[in-house]
Amino acid sequence: MQLRTVLATTTAALAAATCLTGAGTAVASAPVRHACSPSVSLDRFSDALDKTTYDGTFVGNFSALAVDKDGSLAALSDRSSLFGLDARTLAPESVVPLADEKGAALDSEGLVIDKDGTRLITSETEPSIRRYSADGRILDRLAVPAALQVTPAGRATANQTFEGLTLMNGGRTLLASMEYALSGDTAGTVRFQTWTRTKNNHFKPTAQYAYRTDAAFLGVPEVQALPDGRLLVLERGFTSGVGNTVRLYLADPRHATDTSGIENLTGQSGVRLIRKTLLTDIASCPTLGATAEQPQPNPLLDNIEGMVITGHEKGHETGRLQVLLVSDDNQNAVQTTRFYYLRVRV
Repeated sequence: MQLRTVLATTTAALAAATCLTGAGTAVASAPVRHACSPSVSLDRFSDALDKTTYDGTFVGNFSALAVDKDGSLAALSDRSSLFGLDARTLAPESVVPLADEKGAALDSEGLVIDKDGTRLITSETEPSIRRYSADGRILDRLAVPAALQVTPAGRATANQTFEGLTLMNGGRTLLASMEYALSGDTAGTVRFQTWTRTKNNHFKPTAQYAYRTDAAFLGVPEVQALPDGRLLVLERGFTSGVGNTVRLYLADPRHATDTSGIENLTGQSGVRLIRKTLLTDIASCPTLGATAEQPQPNPLLDNIEGMVITGHEKGHETGRLQVLLVSDDNQNAVQTTRFYYLRVRV
């Protein structure tokens, strides 16, 4: 397999590009940082895995990322495959097929690697959250509130359900983000569902919160928890002939209203939404020589779906994060599997 790696394309950036190992610890000179906003900079990007295969499996369709216990990267394909990648080179090292209880394929979108090494994976078909062993065996399936299920069982729309997944509160709370609004809720009002870990290491549904995207065409493809209870949230949408919109927010659910008992969210008073602050619009990042096969506001952009916090800047363990994004190319010739290496100040 031939890897095509694209680093920051100025001569100075190439000279200073850092080498990463494990969970993103810098072992060489610091990278040149290219500002996207006062809070976010882009170190580089990589198209290394675009339109490649590994062990007979197409490498792409990536919808989620996670850091595994050994420091390698796990990359979830929405075509029912979970890849293990070398954290430094992105080279695939393993692939595990996934399926539901009947052996059918998943529309796998969200990924968490739990403290015991098991994998919690969402499928937006039903939707569902299943716990898998490292070799792909189903170990458990979480209960999903009725309203969040796809119609006619619930009020969700097919392929617009659980996209993001993250562990909060030191692993005691699991949070999944719906991609778009439920029927009966105001467009752009997205529900975040939580589960609390029980003594027998299962999860039971608990509080639910409301998050509002900037526009109805924007959905939530990914969330990542910070140690203090705040979240990094991606908003993403696509407009034909224009391209992708991808924005990164800092969100705070700690004082939001529990909406699990509210049938329709229509902007009523007394419902405190998750507060959010824009960190950057990815279109504001420098192109670094990126190209796009379809119209985009910035050729760097693609269908970004996955996000993981890979580490912290040295000396800034609380507020300056190393964040890795990945785009889902949908196995489409005019889209790209692209990794984005960001520095984020929260």
